[in-house]
Amino acid sequence: MAPSKIVAEYAKSNRSMCKTCSEAIQSKTLRLGLVSRDMRRNMDITKWHHFTCFPLPSSNSSPNTITGFSSLKSGDQEALTKLFAGKDKSEEAGEATEDIQNEKQDTEESGSKKRKLSTSEVNITFSVSDVKSTYKDATLLPKWKAFQTVIFLEGDDGLQDSSKIAAFDFDGCLAKTAVNITGPNAWSLMYPLIPDKLQTLYNDGYKLVIFTNESNIDRWKNQRQKAVDSKIGRLNQFIEKVKVPIQVFIACGTGGKSGKAGTKEADPFRKPKPGMWHLMEKHFNSGITIDMDQSFYVGDAAGREKDHSDADIKFAEANGLKFYLPEEYFDA
Repeated sequence: MAPSKIVAEYAKSNRSMCKTCSEAIQSKTLRLGLVSRDMRRNMDITKWHHFTCFPLPSSNSSPNTITGFSSLKSGDQEALTKLFAGKDKSEEAGEATEDIQNEKQDTEESGSKKRKLSTSEVNITFSVSDVKSTYKDATLLPKWKAFQTVIFLEGDDGLQDSSKIAAFDFDGCLAKTAVNITGPNAWSLMYPLIPDKLQTLYNDGYKLVIFTNESNIDRWKNQRQKAVDSKIGRLNQFIEKVKVPIQVFIACGTGGKSGKAGTKEADPFRKPKPGMWHLMEKHFNSGITIDMDQSFYVGDAAGREKDHSDADIKFAEANGLKFYLPEEYFDA
């Protein structure tokens, strides 16, 4: 029963198991299948694998021969092209896939609760003495600081605290990025109207805040500085591009995991957990009470069929914020 073809697609559910590591393949993440013909039973058998677990082909096959290749996102097509060119699977692609899996797990756990979280339920003890100019072994760029598992840009030039908060996700909302490509220059504006929209909000007295997950910073122990410089570099360039002051919070922790040693709690700052909002509201808004009727959050992870998770809409719900999709907010 020899393999006859390779198929690539996004998992339709959480039920398929990777034949290499025996772990579940999370819904909506990329999976690769080896299809073999069982001559005795006269049927095709597909053995699914995570992208990072997929056995390298014995020959340099063309990725264009993979069934479903043309339907994949451009970033995943690039990752497969590198794989079939005989190159090692990049750490960036593998870690980004794991990041999506962790985020999916986070949101599934959050969605299983029958009541919404509120910031009053978040118990975070903040002290200025705990604020650092480094994140673990990585040096932060000027104006950036770290508190526990959060890296933040507290006071961009011209930033004014306000009762009105316009909050945004970054990747896939404000900036177009690829999961397997790193570097401070590897981004572009998601929508042409973003600078004008943000400028209008700023002129109307809103404080602009970005809340973004980036667990690669925590996981890439051997390349943490690269991950930090890539993320912060993109954010700095974005702020310079739109020419408005923005407060930024980056959640660097990972999602909760279950294993033989027990269950690891999800990082309290990682969306959809409300920790980043709580940190901003309680400690980085000059004590100003936030007007929840006028404040809102915009993000792309809304649990739709093609979304990698529902972390953004759950984050908005957890904090009692009105929620908008980026295409309806910026492309209207």
